[in-house]
Amino acid sequence: MEAQNDLDKPNNTALSSPYDVTDDVAGLKTLMVNLFFIGIPGQGNPWVLVDAGLPGYAGQIKKKAEALFGPGAKPDAIVLTHGHFDHTGALKSLLKEWSEVPVYAHSLEVPYLTGKSSYPPPDPAIGGGFISYSSFIFPIGPDDFGNRVRAIPTGGQISELPGWQVIHTPGHAPGHISLFRQNDRTLIAGDAFITTNQNSAISVATQREEFHGPPAYFTCDWNAARQSVQTLADLNPLAVGTGHGVSVRGYELQIKLNHLADNFEEQSIPSEGRYVKQAAITDQTGIVDMPTPTSYNVSRAVGWGLLMGTLLYAFWPASQDERDH
Repeated sequence: MEAQNDLDKPNNTALSSPYDVTDDVAGLKTLMVNLFFIGIPGQGNPWVLVDAGLPGYAGQIKKKAEALFGPGAKPDAIVLTHGHFDHTGALKSLLKEWSEVPVYAHSLEVPYLTGKSSYPPPDPAIGGGFISYSSFIFPIGPDDFGNRVRAIPTGGQISELPGWQVIHTPGHAPGHISLFRQNDRTLIAGDAFITTNQNSAISVATQREEFHGPPAYFTCDWNAARQSVQTLADLNPLAVGTGHGVSVRGYELQIKLNHLADNFEEQSIPSEGRYVKQAAITDQTGIVDMPTPTSYNVSRAVGWGLLMGTLLYAFWPASQDERDH
């Protein structure tokens, strides 16, 4: 009955977007990836930005921030769940205007955010689907956001984000983190698990709700990814926002997340791939050792073929009759 009482709490009555999580955790989708604004809406209220979306979205992020917190609003801090390009794309543009705003990330992510190392490359041989096959073109850095980047304190508490606990959820990235608020069991999962099939362009376009492990093409340690999903399921969250897909609440979240945790290997881990049998080895300096690529050239060829086919379909005249007329 305690869970039922929690579910009845009016913490989501004012949600205006399928990416909003609670009244004080607003979501914004930037093409195919989500970011979040943590703070009670209102002129001058304090807030924190979680992730920075894709390149080219700085203007939309600032517009959303001002709609929530008033003209000229800037965050007390920016927290990165991890540093992949689709979660840091607008960061440099935002930091030019938001001077002195600190950027927090796990210490194992810092080398990829301070120019010291590239990420383990994607594995387009796994996952299937257009996005997975095309992942070889995704940038992997290194990126350098300078001395604004700070390692999250060992205890997992960020002073600008009271009431929230940082949880290390590696697998998709070495220093991937999730954020959890115990008092109402609200979770920002990043890409530790997601609520759409990110390998599929159709699922991404329709935002069809499906619980999945992290995007397969960028996940470099599957054993760690499995344990991270179990860690988050054990928190018994009541509301979640993820890096890809819509936000989910209540019993639906609990049932589907537990099912994912219980069936992670069958549902999420590919049968073969570069990181399936051997994880990338990393430390606080970046990449230490990498497994051999699996069918990389074949997947790259398929990816280029799918990409070119899509472009031809989009821009080539539909028929000879149309060209004649």
